[in-house]
Amino acid sequence: MSVVFALWLRQIKRHFRSRTRLIGSLGQPVLFLLALGFGLGPMFRKAGEGDYLQFLAPGVIAMPILFVAVFSGMEIIWDRQFGFLKETLVAPVSRIQIVLGRVLGGATVAWFQGCLVFLICVIFGFRINNILFLPLALGVMFLLAIFCSAMGTAVASLLEDIQGFQMMMNFLVMPLFFLSNALFPLKGVPPVLRVVIQLNPLSYGIDGLRCCLTGGMLHGLGVDMGVLLVLITAMLALCTWLFSLIQL
Repeated sequence: MSVVFALWLRQIKRHFRSRTRLIGSLGQPVLFLLALGFGLGPMFRKAGEGDYLQFLAPGVIAMPILFVAVFSGMEIIWDRQFGFLKETLVAPVSRIQIVLGRVLGGATVAWFQGCLVFLICVIFGFRINNILFLPLALGVMFLLAIFCSAMGTAVASLLEDIQGFQMMMNFLVMPLFFLSNALFPLKGVPPVLRVVIQLNPLSYGIDGLRCCLTGGMLHGLGVDMGVLLVLITAMLALCTWLFSLIQL
């Protein structure tokens, strides 16, 4: 477990050492919050759907969790190019401990970014339906961060260059976000799109957040957390297997 803790701490220090990266990752969620939350809010209200900011905020909170956690996998490629990964792989520790340390480190950073965006949402007018559910919402955020970090680690284990990783992640991350229930409700959407959204793993994390923070839900909190736990287990198994295939 000391290896897991050391890699977890290294991931966190590496991220927070760069203030530019820390501040830059908040720009996109804030832009979505302002442009969509206040820009489309009147139209959403006229359509009889209530306050759009209340609906949008959980999706905006999930945005930095998704992006930061997934792109934390890029650290594997950096370490491979600069030789640190070789030193880690020859150490007398199991690959699962290495993977857990990296995944938890990326997830912790992404969770912290999500908490910052949550505070920004509160400043701009978002209100929690029941404060007692806040710890549960933070737990859902961390589960989502673990899944996204494991996904980024799995993809990074297959690639050797940063440009290829960035292209692959943009190909995966943007559809995951826009084809989820982050920006619009499922009421009235075409059946095909509804099926795609319900198959999207990000939808369950956002739905769990929305359930805890606003009381609105699509599947129910138990289903959301159950699906997230199953996805995390499967993704951790996959990324551990792919990581074990890395050649020195």
